[in-house]
Amino acid sequence: MNTLIAVAIAPLGIGDELAEEVSEVIRVIRESGLPNRTTSMFTEIEGEWDEVMKVVKDATFVLASKGIRTEVVLKADIRPGHTGMIKNKVDRVDDILSGGKDH
Repeated sequence: MNTLIAVAIAPLGIGDELAEEVSEVIRVIRESGLPNRTTSMFTEIEGEWDEVMKVVKDATFVLASKGIRTEVVLKADIRPGHTGMIKNKVDRVDDILSGGKDH
């Protein structure tokens, strides 16, 4: 079943600058082959439930397996019969904002 998630995976208790550790997490997500998009706060991943959750687990354990306390914040949108939502949801809003025909 198609699932779109927004996930933030971050190390805790290791200092103020976390870019190196977050980059390790993002690398796992990007190498998964699933559609994804990273913003300053979350990374969105789209795919079948089991595939997406495996990527979340693998990305989380990149840090946890090093003994780093790791926080995961996850929001999921399960929408049967729909794919491409990582892009389509934003496209619809952009169309409305630009005065397009779909509103």
